[in-house]
Amino acid sequence: MVALTAVSTIGAWWASVADVLREPMTVLLGVIGPPMLLYFFAINTSYLVLVLLAASEFLAHLRRSAFSGRAEAVSSRLAPGVSLIVPAHNESAGIVMAVQSLLSLRHPRHEVVVVDDGSTDDTFEQLRARFDLVEVAREVPRDIPVPVEVSSVHVPDDGVTRLAVIRKPNSGKTDAVNTGINAAVEPLIAVVDADSILEPDALIAVAEPFAEDPVRTIATGGVIRAANGCTVVDGRVVEVGMPRQWVGRIQVVEYLRAFLLGRSGWSSIDALVLISGAFGMFRRDILVEIGGLDRDCIGEDFELVVRMHRHMRDAGRPYRIRFVAEPIAWTEVPTSLRVLRSQRRRWHRGLYEVLVLHAGMLFRPRYGRIGFLALPWLWLFELVVPVLEIVGITIVLLSLAVGVTNLEFALFFLLVTYGYALLVNLASMTIEELSFHKYPRWKDLGVAIVASVLENFGYRQLNVWWRCEGLVQGLRRGTHEWGTMTRAGFGGTAPRGTGAGVGHA
Repeated sequence: MVALTAVSTIGAWWASVADVLREPMTVLLGVIGPPMLLYFFAINTSYLVLVLLAASEFLAHLRRSAFSGRAEAVSSRLAPGVSLIVPAHNESAGIVMAVQSLLSLRHPRHEVVVVDDGSTDDTFEQLRARFDLVEVAREVPRDIPVPVEVSSVHVPDDGVTRLAVIRKPNSGKTDAVNTGINAAVEPLIAVVDADSILEPDALIAVAEPFAEDPVRTIATGGVIRAANGCTVVDGRVVEVGMPRQWVGRIQVVEYLRAFLLGRSGWSSIDALVLISGAFGMFRRDILVEIGGLDRDCIGEDFELVVRMHRHMRDAGRPYRIRFVAEPIAWTEVPTSLRVLRSQRRRWHRGLYEVLVLHAGMLFRPRYGRIGFLALPWLWLFELVVPVLEIVGITIVLLSLAVGVTNLEFALFFLLVTYGYALLVNLASMTIEELSFHKYPRWKDLGVAIVASVLENFGYRQLNVWWRCEGLVQGLRRGTHEWGTMTRAGFGGTAPRGTGAGVGHA
């Protein structure tokens, strides 16, 4: 009897609330509903266009690959040299394997520069024991201003292994990378996270655009994929698999859509504005010209590429920034919702900071496609989309609850918002499978398809909320919070420590 009374009371209360809300919701839905439908149709259509552009780029890439001369590039001493910069902070568990893997990459002339950013564990001791490091009186230039002095420089005693370990007080990943650029001796700089695993031909592939057009090419980026579920032996992915947790499987789909197809699409129209900090290659002279990475920006990898565009266009110099679809770098993605939340908040705050910082590039003829297409797209379809998605879904569900709209309209709205997005995901996976076939088992492809569906039920809504939190943090200009990325380790390897640039300032 008490329960029936409570239900009756709640029902009467809701009926009165619905009467009050019905008229304003009718007006609100009439004003916002059609533009909101058009907005989500436009954003998903833009994704689909990028997918189709990427497909065209992949076809051209596959046709060229048979004649690229990559095997000859391996042995050619004329290929531009590469300095691999590895910022490291408390990477004791995996640093030796990471350095061994990088030293064994196929490239005619490359060095590895590890910058130990004030580690408090035995990261340096592990390196010293494995590579017989000895301290040398080598002065590191300050081509890029850095706030702290280098403590010491160490190289292998054999005089052959091209490894340098730079020790410095802790001041953050950005300063560590800038210090590594100062210490580098090769004309090309590749920035690699200490927890990333590169495929054997990765350097040759990402350096190929520099060899094809050494004057105009100033930066290239590679594909980042989730290594969770893969088997790693001696720093190499020997068997590709899907993560065990669904949160990791959904991120596989996300990375495929964002890194492989989205960035390939932008690169195909000369409008690429983001190269992942986990694996990118740059001309050292350009990095020095623009002052290296910005230590005050939380989205430093994104900001760097936008600033390169701005610098070259301000100077009126021809240039190219390219994305290379393969080979790839593998990295561990978060499986904890707490860590994932911290990452997504940080990413969206970084997006806000960079867009505001370079707002002066918008709609100025000097900046061409960057100012008229790429940056406006990011403002409209990346920065504000989480807010609009929350508002749109809330209005539609509330309108349905108070009887302003019918179930058919609500389903149509969800179809445009989520169903169209699912179609884009499936198109992405189809193109990737036909082009590169990285997942050899049908089971993995089936899991990826299921993950594409499940992404829209709970995961996407959480991600939208976290991105809104990041936007609020940016608007409030609070203290940067990097959080801690706890790593479980790759299959076939020991667990790794806290990633560089994640667990420290």
